[in-house]
Parts: sequence; structure tokens; C-alpha cells
Amino acid sequence: MQIPADRIEQIVQQTDLVALVSRYVSLKPSGRSLKGLCPFHAEKTPSFHVNPERRTFKCFGCDAGGDAISFLKRISGQSFIEVVRELAREANVHLDEREDPDSLLRRELRQVTALAQRFYEARLHTDRRAKRGLDYLKGRGVNEALARTFGLGYALADWRDLSAELARQGLLEQGVKAGLIAPNRNSEGYHDVFRGRLMVPIRSSDGHALAFGARLVEGMLPAGGNDGPKYLNSRESPLYRKSEVLFGLDRARENIRRSGKAVLVEGYFDVIGLHSAGIENAVALCSTALTQGHLSALVKADAKELILLLDGDAAGAKAIERLAAPLFASGLPTRIASLPPDLDPDEFANHYGAEAAQELLDEALPLSTHLLRRALPRGAASAYESKMTALNQLRPTLAQVPAGAARSMLLAELAQHFGVTEAVLRAELAVAHRPAARPKASAQRESALALDGAEALFAALLLFDESLRGTSEARLCDELRSPEVRMMLESENPMESLASLSREAKSAIDTKLTELERTLGGDEHRDARRRALGDAVARVRLNRLEEQIAFCTEALRGAGDQDPQGDDIDELQLELKHLFRSRQELKGRGTHSAGRAASP
Repeated sequence: MQIPADRIEQIVQQTDLVALVSRYVSLKPSGRSLKGLCPFHAEKTPSFHVNPERRTFKCFGCDAGGDAISFLKRISGQSFIEVVRELAREANVHLDEREDPDSLLRRELRQVTALAQRFYEARLHTDRRAKRGLDYLKGRGVNEALARTFGLGYALADWRDLSAELARQGLLEQGVKAGLIAPNRNSEGYHDVFRGRLMVPIRSSDGHALAFGARLVEGMLPAGGNDGPKYLNSRESPLYRKSEVLFGLDRARENIRRSGKAVLVEGYFDVIGLHSAGIENAVALCSTALTQGHLSALVKADAKELILLLDGDAAGAKAIERLAAPLFASGLPTRIASLPPDLDPDEFANHYGAEAAQELLDEALPLSTHLLRRALPRGAASAYESKMTALNQLRPTLAQVPAGAARSMLLAELAQHFGVTEAVLRAELAVAHRPAARPKASAQRESALALDGAEALFAALLLFDESLRGTSEARLCDELRSPEVRMMLESENPMESLASLSREAKSAIDTKLTELERTLGGDEHRDARRRALGDAVARVRLNRLEEQIAFCTEALRGAGDQDPQGDDIDELQLELKHLFRSRQELKGRGTHSAGRAASP
């Protein structure tokens, strides 16, 4: 879907930013702006400013800033398109969208999945045939209030329960597309896919049901039939991609933002049990490997650190080894909390209590320390055979960590733990570098909106190197001035969406992509690309600061002419002081590779 850039600008102009922010922040007048405690980080002294004339917000404590779309997107966790739609409705702006079939299908899937979630939840709490589901929840320490918080439901052991309801609602076709029902093979009609199962809705970060995880509770009918797997999950669809969704993020998002920490577990009930014990920043993977999409979702939720809390058995240890490589490559600080053997996270929380669970998290070890101690407990004092066994155990993980600072630091720590030189270790591993993917070419369109060089470089870096999209620097997407570029970077396939940009914007980004290919291509330049991204972010923010300084300077001049003794002058002078200090800090950081290799 594409929404014209001028329509997005109209939405921003017609949105009352002060009213929008005031839903979440208590604002008080401060000169020409309003200020309050930032909702994106913990603070005691207000550093969060809203400028109603410029229709922008800025926090001088955590650098968050942007327009109404940026604010709602960041605080709600919704996508760019979802936020634009919501604000358009509130501002009475009609969206002349050029909708593709997938966008229409996603709307249908969202409708039928929401209906199914309500249907299953009602069955759990009002139908006596769901007693087995309630008994199962009771056995896992899940009370009614917690079950309702997570929207838990029950699919009766009935072949036509949900399908009959969907028939009454005229949603049979949509139910088939969502994987909730299926056509009968040998007769007319449809049957339910989920039967005799406790239903766990998998929701988007803003709380909309996307899919289900279904835990078997009783045997499926007819008698003698196969009970099926313990867990049966919804299939993927245009609405639900498990590589991008974290279970429980809708409930954990606010706590993650406040604490800066996210706890990652493997099971749905691990999340539910930990939330019951007060660990409300817990999330889980949806039966898949950790991906860049998951890391991006955590970064967008303002996670500064990740704690892995996995089962305390051999499977949990294997899971940590499996997750290690993408975590090392991402640069997201990660620690490991070790559970006692044969205990799941929710079992530990239920048995030992909330205080013990929190203490376990507080004592978590850095990921690298955990791996090395587990592979070679005695370190350099170990025998040669033990060292070689440990090295072979770690080899698959090390092979997946791309060349760059993360790999170099990991190898240095590994060499010290093993008591060998780094050169010897590198020679033993002899892992080949893999070339970076080259960007695709795409068609041009007529010009509609220009793009400045710093924003073009920022966008090009995120297109060129997908691993950068999960970094904290990528949050600058919310502050870009060009709505079409923001929409492109938020799309499911940004490189394909590049073709839909205006001619000038696409040309500017294509130029940067060509420069990056020539100067910073290949895995050996991964760190340089990360530095270039940081430089691009600094330049964009510096440009914004210069604009704000000019605005405040002009406002101060006008205030002095109208009321030389007024409070406005003090507040404007204080805001200018913050702006000058922020500008000095940005300039003091300097620039690195971007200035030499891909300057805007």
C-alpha cells in the first residue's frame, strides 16, 4: 500500500500534537512550548518538550523526537501505516490509498482472527465443556484474571464449533484463509482446525490478535484418532510472520521501556507465569529461531539489554548456543540467567516466588562468559583434549558471527579463556568471510519530494546492510522528514518499496547505495557501516537542532519585543541552552567513515 506523501503531511498538520501527547504525558506550559516527564525513559526532572507551532516533540534526555506519527508509533508499537490510518481517522482526513490485494487480505484476516479470539475466550469462561482447559490453567498457576489479561481461550473438542459461528457471520472464506477452519475432504462443509486445545492468542505489539498457539488438553474426536502435536500453531499469513512477532510484547512493552531490559523465554506459558510473578518484561519466540525482525522489535520497544531465561536442561543449553550468534552480531548486550535443571521459567517462578525469580535475573552472566564457562569450565588449566572438544563445540556459533568488532572481541576473549594467542585461534578456526548481498536495481518515478543527503545516507545504509535495521540507531526512522522514505523503510520489503519513491528521493538513495557498494561493501566493512550509520544519525539530528535553534532564536527575539520581563523569555533561554548543549555534544562526537566514504 502507498499513501501519498502530501496526504501524510496533511495528517501531521491537522493532528493536535499537544492533545495526542497529553493522553500519555502530563504537560505544563514552558514558554512557547510545553514540557513534561518523558514517556520513553525514566526521569525525575522534565526534559520532554512539545512545540505546538512546529508540531514536533523532543526529549533532551534520550534524544527521542519527531512529529505526531513518530510519537504514536513509538509509544504504541504500531507500524507506520497503522499509525497513519489511526491519525487520519481522528483528523477526518480521507486516505486515497492504492490498495493491493495483500492489504485487503490482512484486514480480512485481522477481522476473523479477532472474532475467533473472542469466541474461544467466551468458550473458556462460560462453557462447562471447557472445564479441562480451566483445570489445566489452574494446574499451571494461571487464575482467571491472568487468563483474561492474555486473552486465553478454549477450542472445544467439536469438529464444527467455530466453523458454525463463522458461517453465521458470513466469514467462512476468511476463516479458511486464516487457517482456523478447513474444507471437509469427503463431504460438503467445513471443520475446525483447532479442537480440544487451550488457545493462546499471539498478538501484535498494540494488542491485536494475529494468530494462535494451541496447547493440546484433550484428545481429538472421533475416538481413536490421532491427538496431534502438543502445540499446534497458526500457519503464517500476510497478517502473521513468526519471524517478526514476539509473544507477550503487547503486555511487556511498557515495562521494557521503563526498565530498558527484556527477558526472552521460549514458551507462551513461561511468559504468562513470569508476568504473574511480577516479571512483566518477559517475551517469547513463536516456535522459531531468533531473527533480525525479533531484535528490531525489541529495539523499537527501547530494550537496551536482553536477558535469556531458558529451560535449565540440555535443550535450554542448546537453545542458548543457537541464539548466541545472532545476538553477538546484533551488538545488543545479552546476559544468561541459569535455571535449575528440569525447571521451566514459569515453574521456577511459581515454586520459588517473585523475589527469587528477580534475583535470578539480577545475577545473570554475560552471554560470552556463560558460553565459555560451560564449554570449558577450567579455562586455560584444562587439558588439550578438553580444549579441542570445547573449541569444536563453539565452532558452529563462531562461524555465524560476521567479521567485525563483535567477532574480534569474542575471539580475543575466547583466546584468553583457552590460554592461546588470538592468531593461533584464528588459524584454527579459519572461517571464510561471506560477501554482502548487493542491492537490486529498481525503476524510477516522477519527482514529488526531495531528500537531503544525511537522510539519504541513513536510508541507503539500512537498505544496504539488513543487520543495521535492528540497531538503536535505526530508531531515527521516526524522525525522518520525508514521509515516503519513512513508509518505505517500514515496509515488509524496503528494497522493493524503493521503486515507489519519488524520482528525486529514489535518485538520492540510489546514489548513496552506489557509493556504499564501492567503498563499504563486503563483510570486512561491517563495523565501518555501523559507524557510518551513527554519523548519518548525528548529521540528521544536527540539522534538526539547527532548525530548532533558529526557531527559538526568532521566538526569543519576538518575545523580547512584546514582553521584555515575561516568563516566556526565561523558558526560551533555557530551551536554547539545552539545544546549544545538544549541538555541542553532537559536534564533539565527530564523524567517522561516512564523512570519508559516503558523505551526503
